[in-house]
Amino acid sequence: MNHEKELVVSQFGSNAKNYVKSKGHSKGADLIFLAEAAADYAGEKALDIATGGGHVANKLAGLFGEVVAFDLTPQMLLHAEEFIKSNGHENVSFVQGEAEKLPFLDEAFNLVTCRIAPHHFTDVQSFVNESARVLKKDGAFIVVDNVAPESDAHDAFYNEVEKKRDPSHHRAYKKTEWFKMLEEAGFTIELMTRFPKTFLFDDWCEMMKVPQNDKQELTGKMLSASSELKAFFHIQTDGTSIQSFQAESVLIIAKK
Repeated sequence: MNHEKELVVSQFGSNAKNYVKSKGHSKGADLIFLAEAAADYAGEKALDIATGGGHVANKLAGLFGEVVAFDLTPQMLLHAEEFIKSNGHENVSFVQGEAEKLPFLDEAFNLVTCRIAPHHFTDVQSFVNESARVLKKDGAFIVVDNVAPESDAHDAFYNEVEKKRDPSHHRAYKKTEWFKMLEEAGFTIELMTRFPKTFLFDDWCEMMKVPQNDKQELTGKMLSASSELKAFFHIQTDGTSIQSFQAESVLIIAKK
């Protein structure tokens, strides 16, 4: 495991409980939409990559004969298992490993999902390629993730603040970059929809236990941002602190 992956395990291992309870992960229009879309592919077997608190796998458990909840962080899997089994599901198995090197046979799954995680992956193209490999023909890949704006300046600003808040953040990709990676892996893009995401600044920092000096640096960066950046990201401030800002995520359905 390389240093960046060790950082992910360390960061998420110490905050695993937070992700089971997090409103941004346990609820949301994107989770509802994903579950509804997944029902169109209900069948024998599904794989949820980077399952986190297990919220997607929990939804899939009622649609598929078998679900594999897959994650890099052992502590996440423990909490996901506790959560999913508490909901009465016994058809979910829990497997630890890397998204870029899936330990599964070719064409093993009817559906592969991944929600709010690829921005932590060090090689997203390999992850997309692996997702295509383990899918059956006519299977679907449903991915949800935070995305960067198409503007290079806005992209840089967003990724910088995310990286400062969470050192395990690797990169949020642009929508055009996602389309390119999916098509290069042989997928046909069926649908994309976007979800605006409002982050309450204090909660956003508390989620990852951001040290006070880093929080102050983030506050300073947002307060000193140009008026154009403040307007684009809907940065709300009282003049000395940040209340909230807005970004976006997308849900993409791609067919093999």
